[in-house]
Amino acid sequence: MMMMLIMATVALTASAQNEVGQLTLQPKIGLNLANLSDTKVNDEKGKLKLGFAVGVEAEYGLSEKFSVAAGLLYSMQGCDFGEYKVSTGGTTLAGWDKNQRNLAYLNIPIVANFYFAKGWAIKAGVQPGFLLSAKAKVDGIGATESSDIDFKDACKTFDLSIPLGISYEYEKTVFDLRYNLGVTKVNKDGDNSSKNGVIQFTVGYKFAL
Repeated sequence: MMMMLIMATVALTASAQNEVGQLTLQPKIGLNLANLSDTKVNDEKGKLKLGFAVGVEAEYGLSEKFSVAAGLLYSMQGCDFGEYKVSTGGTTLAGWDKNQRNLAYLNIPIVANFYFAKGWAIKAGVQPGFLLSAKAKVDGIGATESSDIDFKDACKTFDLSIPLGISYEYEKTVFDLRYNLGVTKVNKDGDNSSKNGVIQFTVGYKFAL
């Protein structure tokens, strides 16, 4: 029984091969679940915000099991504070129906891939990012007015994250799941230590150049 398991493992690993010297291009699109750490409004913590990501990634095979990849990705990030109301005697005095921080970045993920089984790869690397826009969207209730505020000037234009993930490739279609852990602070000044955190799922199609 043990010998069969060893043989199966060897066969699986042997099939987890990356084509050496091959350069591929992979257009991809997907969804983000993003948040900003240590961000509060009226003691309400930021919650996961849905966004999308779209771009392209190039990959080069260094060996049968290792490759390096670099991409260019438009990514919608930020956080959502959900619904908040201040009420007295059943009457809503203030609050909001919607309160979001909408950040858009141009990210450049650079990752190393290790192919450990047929179609499967784990990955890690670095991701420089450049802020394109930063807006606060608030739909107010009662005394709170609705607003759409541009706060890009209060944010750093450069962001650095560490992408960690896993992918599966089936007939040139690649399903990729990553967590991008923010390293740098989003805000320029003050005690705010907010950092980006993004769960990212993308689907791409890989073709050789």
